[in-house]
Amino acid sequence: MGFIDRMKAEALKNQKKLVLPEGTDSRIIKAAKILADDGLVSEVWLVGDQDEVAKAAKANDVKIAGRIMVADPAKSSLIEAYANEYYELRKAKGMTLENALKEMQNPLYYGAMMVRKGDADAMVAGAVNTTGAVASAALKVIKTAPGIKTASSCFIMEKEGTDWGYQGSYILADCAVIIEPDANQLADIVLAAADSCRSFLLTEPKIAMLSFSSKGSAKHETVDKVTQALEIVKQKDPTLKVDGELQLDAAIIPEVGARKAPGSPVAGSPNTLIFPNINAGNIGYKLMQRFGGFEAYGPIFQGFAKPVSDLSRGCSATDVVYTALGTINKK
Repeated sequence: MGFIDRMKAEALKNQKKLVLPEGTDSRIIKAAKILADDGLVSEVWLVGDQDEVAKAAKANDVKIAGRIMVADPAKSSLIEAYANEYYELRKAKGMTLENALKEMQNPLYYGAMMVRKGDADAMVAGAVNTTGAVASAALKVIKTAPGIKTASSCFIMEKEGTDWGYQGSYILADCAVIIEPDANQLADIVLAAADSCRSFLLTEPKIAMLSFSSKGSAKHETVDKVTQALEIVKQKDPTLKVDGELQLDAAIIPEVGARKAPGSPVAGSPNTLIFPNINAGNIGYKLMQRFGGFEAYGPIFQGFAKPVSDLSRGCSATDVVYTALGTINKK
């Protein structure tokens, strides 16, 4: 069973509530209809001005009924409670109740608060808003998971009918958020990717931390960063199967791994690949996608206390559905 089929099966079973803050965008509305019609969510909330959302839905032949609902911050009975919660979260940074109420009118912040308060299980945005705006709302409202200070992202790469990674699938991180992580941030990316592997591949992670060096074959500060991050990870989770630094061939080819990293617990058979920076990560996943024939699903945010994900502003309704499926199933 492929990634999308697995996520659909999980979604049908779990019946989560999804909030889509960009409620007037046609792609978002079409995705909401697919998710609702296929029974993949118990509720899908479109956030925005009630009249504008209704108008946009009508233009796309979508009825606001059944599992599809509208949350209008300006008319919400929850807005004061949400604003008070946000004020408490941010008052140490100078937030006032007046400004908290104003920010809660922003659909991104309102949607994030729905997730924080349990009125929704997950949020997906970014069809209209930038990655920075989505991440900022999530960081301020939802916060990062316990023990993790850095939110990042992952891609699920899949090539059915092969034995690469785990049953033809890999987790790749971080390819979209942290441009040049330091050792502590890289360690957080590893720990978050481990959780992503468990959520999306439904198996225990085997993590290779990539570099242009394998086990000291080259000396450079960027190599030192990877080895320092590895030590931090081992201190935080001694049970995790993780190793580095490894060149890509040492990581994924058993014979090369045996030569370049003898005794490694992951060399030659990882299911999760960690890149040293976003340059390598972005190039790497696109090479796998374009030359290797892998399907790429994501990016899906990781490291947050509750599920939230970003979309490309060039996304299609199908992209929204696939990202939503991954996000609502994130544990």
